[in-house]
Amino acid sequence: MSSDLQYLLATYIAEHRSGPPVSPGDLAEMLDRSPASATEMCQRLAEKRVVAYEPYEGVRLTESGRERAADLHEAYVTVSWFFRSVLDLEDHEAEAMELAGLVSPTVAERLAATLPCDGDAVVPPESADSTSHTADDGSTSSSSGESE
Repeated sequence: MSSDLQYLLATYIAEHRSGPPVSPGDLAEMLDRSPASATEMCQRLAEKRVVAYEPYEGVRLTESGRERAADLHEAYVTVSWFFRSVLDLEDHEAEAMELAGLVSPTVAERLAATLPCDGDAVVPPESADSTSHTADDGSTSSSSGESE
């Protein structure tokens, strides 16, 4: 995945964890880059209008940046889940960060369909609305909470 996309995805994740703005230092730490490189990339992303950058404060995703990052995040979650569940990789998140931008939505959807569905697994966001769960008493309920 290109560095631009990695930074965009890292910004999206960091905003969800601790809110905006996200400092270049935090992005540098997440992506194992130097703070100077992260600052330079934040400025470049601001030129592309996917983030708003304020020196000494950090970046905030713009609406277009958030939309693109949300798509990347769906692929990232699926690839990370695959790497953890199927390949049993220790550093599944870092590996998924490298590949998320290279995986099309169709491939991510098909990959998610192959993943094991055990009780500890996280349901990918795109399939969360259509899942049903079996309770200990044998009844089933949809993710909307209605009993079937």
